[in-house]
Amino acid sequence: MELDLINTHIDLKAYKPHEIEEVMEDPFTARILPDHEREDGESRYYMLGRSIGDRYLFLAFCSDGKKARIIAVRELTDSEKRFYDRRYLDFK
Repeated sequence: MELDLINTHIDLKAYKPHEIEEVMEDPFTARILPDHEREDGESRYYMLGRSIGDRYLFLAFCSDGKKARIIAVRELTDSEKRFYDRRYLDFK
């Protein structure tokens, strides 16, 4: 999936594009799809993941199946980190 960072409002100095890509490719990512339909055909996802540099990030993005448009990025809270780590240990 191609990552679209052209028209995004996130701080690309605080969150590097390669970190966002690493989180999206993390095989242990927790991905959540909201249950409501969108008129534009895109699906909105929320993702909890970790980069190779061990940075835990929350991503919100829309996808049409070919491109992912990032809406928001932030650090995970402590409880979200524990959730991710439990999920990671279940698969490991």
